[in-house]
Amino acid sequence: MLVENRFPVDARVRNEAFTLARNGFQVRVLALQGRGEKWRETVNGVTVYRIPRLTLFKKLENTNRSRLRALLNTLEIIVGYVSEYCYFTAACLLWSFYVAMRDGFDIIHAHNPPDTLFIVGAAHKLFGKKFVFDHHDLSPELYRSRYPSATSTAVPRGLLFLEKLSLKLADIVIVTNESYRAIDIQRHAVRPAKVFVVRNGPDLARVRPVERDARLLTMGRTIFGYVGAMNPQDGVDHLLGALHHLTHDLKRRDFYCVLIGDGDSREALEARALELNLRDHVMFTGFIPDDDMMRYLSTAHICLDPNPSSPLNDVSTWIKVMEYMALAKPIVSFALKETRVSAGEAAVYVTPNDEREFAEAIARLMDDPAERARMGECGQIRVKTELNWSVTSRNLLSAYRSLFLEAAYPSTSHTKCS
Repeated sequence: MLVENRFPVDARVRNEAFTLARNGFQVRVLALQGRGEKWRETVNGVTVYRIPRLTLFKKLENTNRSRLRALLNTLEIIVGYVSEYCYFTAACLLWSFYVAMRDGFDIIHAHNPPDTLFIVGAAHKLFGKKFVFDHHDLSPELYRSRYPSATSTAVPRGLLFLEKLSLKLADIVIVTNESYRAIDIQRHAVRPAKVFVVRNGPDLARVRPVERDARLLTMGRTIFGYVGAMNPQDGVDHLLGALHHLTHDLKRRDFYCVLIGDGDSREALEARALELNLRDHVMFTGFIPDDDMMRYLSTAHICLDPNPSSPLNDVSTWIKVMEYMALAKPIVSFALKETRVSAGEAAVYVTPNDEREFAEAIARLMDDPAERARMGECGQIRVKTELNWSVTSRNLLSAYRSLFLEAAYPSTSHTKCS
């Protein structure tokens, strides 16, 4: 497996790797090395080789800029991505040959982004190996969502070409939902039989209610929880805007929001929280261990999913939504297609990107504990019966079986929470 992220931090890659290892596969993962992590170790039967991280620029869009500064900012972004993606792809290629000689393998399983990892798959297909492309993100849509003011069409076209090469080269394609499957089939004429939907689903052995945080409980406030990335496309700026409306317009002071996670925008978001006079209402934890995350989320009365409408978010599935549901938490979310598919009645949906309406929905739930309990119960039942990893992972095994056998496992059926 190849993933330009930390392992086992990446939940989807961790779930897939551990599942394959439990089902008789010998799994090796090439991942990025975090601070203090060993360059090689075995985690739950999975051998991890870690590649030192290369970061040249933060690659954030600067909206307060002159024409010259805008050009330099664009060049920084492009050079940053190209250099980092080329570096990681080259490192994976070299390491893959080392692993091939040391351990041997039958399958290259690449998680995007970047979409350049097909190069590693192509090299090993020359020796009869299989190539699996795990389509996490639609890279052209990700670029347009992260840099909405970008006017050049060259970068999206280039990303579309790399996506096509990855899909065409793959023996099988794994996607996170039916929207991604339809896009891959329609815009690249991928054979439907080779595209498998493996939804993000929480591992209930890991995501489970635990004893609540004593310090938060003593506040006597309604506790909100957010967990996830903090990048420009993730909408945490909209969450802060909604909390500002909650305090300024709706005159609510009886809440405290715990924001768990990290990303390129975290420093700017912390500064924005101060500008909005939210110092006494928010806490940024950064990246924290699972035990601490579960304690904070178990304490929360309401969980928040502020992903805004964008070319990427409108068709993407967020594992944090199912994690909230597994913990029986009611959710406030913008009304995005795949979020509705995942959360069903466990969420209140508001007009996409409308921060005031988001705040009003939060306020209504704050004052309605019975509705919070009903929503939480509905979500938890749905996760336990159809959206947890033990169910959704069946299609992963089906996809792998199809690499070597004509018949695959049957797809899992889905029921609705009413």
